[in-house]
Amino acid sequence: MAPEKENNQVLRIIHPICCGLDVHKRFVSACILKTLPDGSIEVEVREFETFTDDLIALREWLIEKDCPIVAMESTGVYWQPIHNILEGYVEVILVNARHIKNVPGRKTDVSDSRWLAELLRVGLLRASYIPPKQVRFWRELVRLRQKHVKTLADYKKRVQKLFESANIKLDNVVSDLFGETGRQIMRLLLETPKPSLEEVRVVLKGNLRRK
Repeated sequence: MAPEKENNQVLRIIHPICCGLDVHKRFVSACILKTLPDGSIEVEVREFETFTDDLIALREWLIEKDCPIVAMESTGVYWQPIHNILEGYVEVILVNARHIKNVPGRKTDVSDSRWLAELLRVGLLRASYIPPKQVRFWRELVRLRQKHVKTLADYKKRVQKLFESANIKLDNVVSDLFGETGRQIMRLLLETPKPSLEEVRVVLKGNLRRK
């Protein structure tokens, strides 16, 4: 049986100076790895709170350490304020938490920030797409509008259901319950529990006057 050849292949260092960020709601743990000329690694770990002033302090610390790139997991929305502070100053690599778990070789005594930094150092992280600031702005605006439109539609359905349960067949006569005539009749019902036919005719608009 032939002896197995020893595999002397090593991972190539992509980022000599890099940082891993372990993001939580109240604090951020940052670990900077710096590759020295002799091949050894200098490790520095600091913890910052997530208030704006503290995140600015994190940014200044990264700039002071000449760290051009950071990596962090996309945990909920907690990464967004950090990205907003660091954007334009250092490159931010956002990675999927599931992808991190699938990378083998992690030691149990290594913190999340150190592990992220080590993977980033040798280029084993797959970056998620982060749209430009203007695109993110319009995306949030469109999503907010969609949410409001859906909320309004649900509210209209509840009002229609309320009228139906009270045996008020207003939507059988009015094509749009929340049109001008429908809203006028609803306002009349609120102000006058038992309006007369003449009072109803006063608020009718368009073709409903002739019906």
